[in-house]
Amino acid sequence: MTARRESWVSGRGRLLSVLVILTGGALALISSTQTWATTELQATLLEAKGADALSLLQPLALAALALSLALALAGRIVRMVLAAIAVVLGVGLTWISAAVVFGSPVTAVESTVTEHTGIAGTEGVASVVSGTAITAWPVIALVCGVVVAIGGAFALATGLAWRRGGHRYDAAGSAHQARPSGPLDAVDSWDDLSRGDDPTDRQ
Repeated sequence: MTARRESWVSGRGRLLSVLVILTGGALALISSTQTWATTELQATLLEAKGADALSLLQPLALAALALSLALALAGRIVRMVLAAIAVVLGVGLTWISAAVVFGSPVTAVESTVTEHTGIAGTEGVASVVSGTAITAWPVIALVCGVVVAIGGAFALATGLAWRRGGHRYDAAGSAHQARPSGPLDAVDSWDDLSRGDDPTDRQ
């Protein structure tokens, strides 16, 4: 890794990882509230939301959102653990969404039909519905899972090189260490108090 690339990763790696995971989790959560499939049942049009089609969609999306916020504040060891969890969450979102995208359309409306008729099982539901149509939202959810996994993988690859804290806090720490000794004046006392220090502790 070149010095320039290393510097970029150190300064921007955390922000990029957090934004990627946050975006993927947010869009996955939005997709859970949208219509994933429609079907006709006894001349009635039924709509199945993402959360109806996949019961794990919302919990996984919310977990990704929470993880992205925690990743923004985590220390070195914890951030690597969170990055690995992000990869798992992304793979999970991709896997369950793929079951709808590439599987039988009936699976997307199964729980909705069962709620209206009491008929359970894919074969039973398929026998009473017709014209099941899948929208674009399952594909979007699948892509969101891939995005979350990529964000987690990037965090795993670069997390150890991330800068520990912001310049503001580094500067504050340096100022704290470089405090001059001697008599206190009003400005010095106020600076100490604003940092949470007791100005009377200065020798």
